[in-house]
Amino acid sequence: MNYMMLYIKLNFLSLFLLILIVMIGVAYMTLLERKVLGYIQNRKGPNKVGVIGVMQPFSDAIKLLSKEVFFIFKSNYNLYYISPIMMFVMMMMMWILYPYVTNIYFMNYSLLLMIIFMSVMSYIVVCLGWSANSMYSMMGSVRSVSQMLSYEVSFILIILILMIMSESYSFVDFVNFQYYMWYIIYLYPLFLIFYISVLAELNRSPMDFIEGESELVSGFNVEYFSGGFTLIFLSEYGMIMYFSMMMMFMFVNLVGVWFVYSVIWINFMCLMIIVMRGLLPRMRYDELMYLCWKIILPLVLLYMCLILGFKFLLMIIN
Repeated sequence: MNYMMLYIKLNFLSLFLLILIVMIGVAYMTLLERKVLGYIQNRKGPNKVGVIGVMQPFSDAIKLLSKEVFFIFKSNYNLYYISPIMMFVMMMMMWILYPYVTNIYFMNYSLLLMIIFMSVMSYIVVCLGWSANSMYSMMGSVRSVSQMLSYEVSFILIILILMIMSESYSFVDFVNFQYYMWYIIYLYPLFLIFYISVLAELNRSPMDFIEGESELVSGFNVEYFSGGFTLIFLSEYGMIMYFSMMMMFMFVNLVGVWFVYSVIWINFMCLMIIVMRGLLPRMRYDELMYLCWKIILPLVLLYMCLILGFKFLLMIIN
């Protein structure tokens, strides 16, 4: 009974620490983005609230959450208010798949669960756009979903290639398999393709077609404000951190004793995703689809045939 109570307490402690770390990480990632974009554009970022703007994220959070909440005319308001909450919950559920050292939430099929959560998020984006009853919101969500679904194909195929290599569905085995050599060394082109797919999956520049300001105002979140907008914002930046962490587990082995290096890697990947927004112009929509279906997908399928061929050859030799 004492062991059971200890297990339950550890569960709650792990969840609390996870939520706390993700929330603080997201808060300061927004500050990092504004600072980095400021220096790219040869100006200062936020530097008034606190020392060098260190309290700016909390100021923004108080401002957003204290805004008035009202009903949008003719909107499906139940779905309209539930959708941002569901989006945030999905993001946090993906973070639960993190391979804890304590083994509390250890899952043998963590990658399959992640693919399921990613697929469900596409439906939530449709609900976000449709429930607001706005033409711009609906257009933003349709473009977002078509982009996400297109790049999910190559995204999942790359994960499948690494599953074939590791012969496992778990993040933990991915890390163990890279004990002697990292995947990034002999699968570097695959890592670059995966990085591009992550940018498309996250709707980040140069693939941020849901926020094409010249034609769509602000995409599916144009009708959201106050708490709803805050939750969408938290979900977006939480997913950036999650995918940065996921790239570490999938392509490099920096966990365990090298905790400091793993934190540096995650911060570096987040920085790379942010820097793209300041350096690259937005692509054309047809170019994005061309890149996915005619360039990236054939390359990934070629890699899959290559890996399966090597596996088959090794099986014959042994």
